[in-house]
Amino acid sequence: MNATAGGAEFRFVDAHVHFYDMGHPRLRYEHWMPDRDHPFLGAQTRKLGSRNYLAEDFLADAVPHGMVKAIHVQAAIGSEDSVDETLWLQEASWRTGVPHAIVGYVDLRAADAEAEIERHLESGNLKGIRDFSHGDYLVNDEFQRGFGLLGRYGLISSVAAQWQDLKKLASLARAHPDITILLDHAGFPSERTPEYFDNWRSGIAIAAGVQNIICKISGLGMGDNNWTVESIRPYVETCIERFGPQRSLFATNWPIDSLWSSYGAVVDAYREITAGFSSDEIDALFAGNAERIYGI
Repeated sequence: MNATAGGAEFRFVDAHVHFYDMGHPRLRYEHWMPDRDHPFLGAQTRKLGSRNYLAEDFLADAVPHGMVKAIHVQAAIGSEDSVDETLWLQEASWRTGVPHAIVGYVDLRAADAEAEIERHLESGNLKGIRDFSHGDYLVNDEFQRGFGLLGRYGLISSVAAQWQDLKKLASLARAHPDITILLDHAGFPSERTPEYFDNWRSGIAIAAGVQNIICKISGLGMGDNNWTVESIRPYVETCIERFGPQRSLFATNWPIDSLWSSYGAVVDAYREITAGFSSDEIDALFAGNAERIYGI
């Protein structure tokens, strides 16, 4: 399937991508170093660290499949100054046109979190903040105080939480109704058993009950060498059923998911699963929602 299949021009805003330069003097990418295993995905991510993946590489992969805009989510982990990544990405955007929006990293527990946010905001494409944090952070008082800063600055939150923590995420969202929260990777379902799916589905329903949580449907083939359209279909359909077409959006998690797929295969899978949707719903899921939420 190509970018113009079906007659109308297909637009895709990829809401979760990563660029990196392993030779950058100030940036570190500890989750995909060539000499260590990823904490969740294992040894396969060493392949990522054996080369760079720049904005130009992404354009070559994505433009043939209808990508018109992209949102970069923090990739540099372990850098001394997180703002360096935002500055590097802003320069890439000036040079190549991507990314259109940047989600940077801030330790929201830190006493200087607000000052760091303000430094990030010196780059015009900065639209959101992600903080993996550590431990039971969604209910941590210091984290919640820092989280509140996002509302003050009109920033989006990007959160990685699995089904076990979605009740806590829902409580956080209700406490901060002015902050739009993107649930990354559809809650990162990490098993393919019927029991796990039922638990995941229950968690998704809880998160979907809070209006300022948006579901980012991405990463569903991550770590799965045998994923197919049919294996991810129940997850995609559940997310859209629960959140609705106006509170769901698609992304590729590129180039991490390139370890298990091609870019076109991911986009085509989403298109096949949503083939019965209206043209307005398809545009919202693939482009309009991301453009609205990130203001791009």
